[in-house]
Amino acid sequence: MATHKKVNFSEVKDLAPDYGMDGVGEARFARGDLGAERIGLARYRLRPGKRLGFGHSHGESEEVYVVLAGSGRFRVGDDVFAVGPEDVVYCPPEAMREWEAGDDGMEMLAFGAHTEGESHEMKQDFWTD
Repeated sequence: MATHKKVNFSEVKDLAPDYGMDGVGEARFARGDLGAERIGLARYRLRPGKRLGFGHSHGESEEVYVVLAGSGRFRVGDDVFAVGPEDVVYCPPEAMREWEAGDDGMEMLAFGAHTEGESHEMKQDFWTD
């Protein structure tokens, strides 16, 4: 029988350095720590004025991003728009996306389905303005 589990994001490994985000902020992916099989959950904290550094899309999984604090901008496909606290951004799987923090930094949650072995596309120069 499955059981519940509680973790604190501060105890989840910061994978930002593993994804080339050193100096940009934090990226903590909680799915494994929680033992979840089909739910992906991440917390991102970006330092003021920093951009993720690459765009990405998924083969099958939709994602939703919830801005908890701070502000910034998202690029989804060719659309660039401002975001702030309590804004929710939906991205279909195939939509290339990236985000950047404003002058006060930005903290947000990302969640969606986890599909084992799913393909991902990453573009280093997706957002260059």
